Amino acid sequence: MHTELSIPVSTLYAFLIVLARVSGVLVFTPIPGAQASPAASRIVLALVLTVMLIPVAPAIVNPPALSALVFWATAEAVTGLLIGLAVSILLESLQLAAHMIELPAGFSYASIVNPESQADSTLLQVSTQLLGGLLFCSLGFDRQVIRILARSFEILPPGAVPARAPLTDALIRAGSGIFITGLRLAMPVLALLLLVDVAIAVLGRIQAQLHLLPLSFSVKLLAGLLMLAGSLSFYPSMLEKSGNRMFTALGGLLEP
Repeated sequence: MHTELSIPVSTLYAFLIVLARVSGVLVFTPIPGAQASPAASRIVLALVLTVMLIPVAPAIVNPPALSALVFWATAEAVTGLLIGLAVSILLESLQLAAHMIELPAGFSYASIVNPESQADSTLLQVSTQLLGGLLFCSLGFDRQVIRILARSFEILPPGAVPARAPLTDALIRAGSGIFITGLRLAMPVLALLLLVDVAIAVLGRIQAQLHLLPLSFSVKLLAGLLMLAGSLSFYPSMLEKSGNRMFTALGGLLEP
C-alpha cells in the first residue's frame, strides 16, 4: 500500500518565509568558526532554526500570489539582515579596540594566519576575534539572538517592514556603540602607553646621551601586553552591558 506525503501550501509558504528571515540573520551573525566550516553547516543550521521557529510564526491562512510571496520573502530577508547586522556590530568594538592598541603598542609588526579567513592578520586582531567568539557564546548572546528572532515574528508578521524612524535610530545607536565600547576597552592600554612615552621623553630630555629610542619599542610592547592582560577582566562585563543596550535597540528596530 502506497502512502503519499502531502504538505499544505500554507505550511510550505510559512516555512519559506521563516527560512528567509533566519537566513538573513545568519549572514551577519558572528558565529564562531562559521567561516572556516563547510558552507553546508550554515544551511543545516538555518533549516534547524526554521523548524524550531515555525510554531512561533503567524499562520498564513490565505496563501498569497507568487509576486506577493516574492515581496514577502524579500522583506523577511531584509529584516533578518538588519538583525544580523546589529548583532555583528556588537563584536566590532573588540576589533576597533585592537586597531587602536596594536599600532602604539607595537603589536602590528607581528602577523599570523587568521583561522577564520585564512588570511594574514595581526596577532591582536586574531586574538580579539577568537575572544569575541568565546564571549558571544559564554555571555548568552546566541540565545538572545534566537529570542529576538522569535519575538520578531510576533511584532512583524510576514510581509511587514520595520518603521523607518526607529530603524534609523537603532542603527545609529548601534553604530555609535562601536566607538564608545571600543574606546572604553582600549583606554587603559592607551593611557599607560601615553605615560610610557612621556616618561621616555622626560628621561631623554634629562640625559641626552642616553639612547632610549631603541629601548622604547621593547618597553612599550611589554607595558602594553601587561596592561592588556590586566584589563581583560572587565571585558565581559563591558560587552554584556553593550549587548543589553543593543538588544534593547533591536526592540525599537522591529517596531512596525
